[in-house]
Amino acid sequence: MASLSRALRVAAAHPRQSPTRGMGPCNLSSAAGPTAEKSVPYQRTLKEGQGTSVVAQGPSRPLPSTANVVVIGGGSLGCQTLYHLAKLGMSGAVLLERERLTSGTTWHTAGLLWQLRPSDVEVELLAHTRRVVSRELEEETGLHTGWIQNGGLFIASNRQRLDEYKRLMSLGKVYGVESHVLSPAETKTLYPLMNVDDLYGTLYVPHDGTMDPAGTCTTLARAASARGAQVIENCPVTGIRVWTDDFGVRRVAGVETQHGSIQTPCVVNCAGVWASAVGRMAGVKVPLVAMHHAYVVTERIEGIQNMPNVRDHDASVYLRLQGDALSVGGYEANPIFWEEVSDKFAFGLFDLDWEVFTQHIEGAINRVPMLEKTGIKSTVCGPESFTPDHKPLMGEAPELRGFFLGCGFNSAGMMLGGGCGQELAHWIIRGRPEKDMHGYDIRRFHHSLTDHPRWIRERKLLRRLPPR
Repeated sequence: MASLSRALRVAAAHPRQSPTRGMGPCNLSSAAGPTAEKSVPYQRTLKEGQGTSVVAQGPSRPLPSTANVVVIGGGSLGCQTLYHLAKLGMSGAVLLERERLTSGTTWHTAGLLWQLRPSDVEVELLAHTRRVVSRELEEETGLHTGWIQNGGLFIASNRQRLDEYKRLMSLGKVYGVESHVLSPAETKTLYPLMNVDDLYGTLYVPHDGTMDPAGTCTTLARAASARGAQVIENCPVTGIRVWTDDFGVRRVAGVETQHGSIQTPCVVNCAGVWASAVGRMAGVKVPLVAMHHAYVVTERIEGIQNMPNVRDHDASVYLRLQGDALSVGGYEANPIFWEEVSDKFAFGLFDLDWEVFTQHIEGAINRVPMLEKTGIKSTVCGPESFTPDHKPLMGEAPELRGFFLGCGFNSAGMMLGGGCGQELAHWIIRGRPEKDMHGYDIRRFHHSLTDHPRWIRERKLLRRLPPR
């Protein structure tokens, strides 16, 4: 069985041939699904024959002729938005998913939830997600969402980072988020397998945890349906009808599918990586790019059980507890773009590029030295959508009345989904969100830039996927 150290050696011995390195994009594999031949040092992956999607014949239920709002996309944001629309009393809400719930990106997410971020608004959004997933959904439906509270540990390997975490702890106190700054010795007591020799300290948040994508989305759909909403799977959207009123204002008129049309004045684009394609159907520019995003799952590690999840911002790596193993991942500094986003891709994965992943291996082994000799059980490399400024795209599109965006979550869709789904529902029903969502509003981008692929890509790379 391959180990992380062997993967590191293989990446060093066989560098990827690419004309661009450093700040430039890596234009590798544009295939829709996993490649047939694998040249990576592992024996099994999570692919298990899933590859590209074959949509079942016909939608999971008959389409209504009209709806007050149609949500496109059955991932985290789509399900959260539908649930909060129904909870706020919106009747005639419909969710259309081209395949099955969680297909595309949500199904393979790590599902981490860290409660503390530098923005007070985001702390509130995260708190709402946690309430929904850890308590409210189970109280409503009697179903467990898969929430696991094992805590979170932020790593400070320099004085500046530790000072930042002390400020986060102060912010957390205002919002009732329990957290503690630990010394290296206290960190070692909490996490015996961790190397603390190079640490200044850590920030420990005992009520952080992980979410199960399938359990969360299924429960959200169940709760929304109980309030009168409809979830329709196996129903790809093929077009969006638009009309122009007497004042020359373009407005949403309806949604076209392979199995009929729905008349509606409001559409919510929660299509993730496919949000740009859905936007084009309506003449709306959606500034995001699709990229490969990866993590690996280790073999069993003795003594890792019940340890908190770890985030090392300076090394750009995370360690997520997965039973008696770890998921190891991070945010790629020189990512691979998915050049030709396929509308047939659903539950597939890409082959992991070990050269791109090398930085995460180095950081993980430095933090938990036992990983150097730990085997790799599986690899997960799937599509994820990123925006130029690393913030989501939300709100009504300026080009089209009644067309809302809830996409581009930069791999944080599960974490921010509950809070952002609620604010998006407020936006749709009441004309504005309850919190200050200015930083997320799609209107922050000038129209000349929203359809400028080179600018979007280079702006993203210049940000180097900053630690979160």
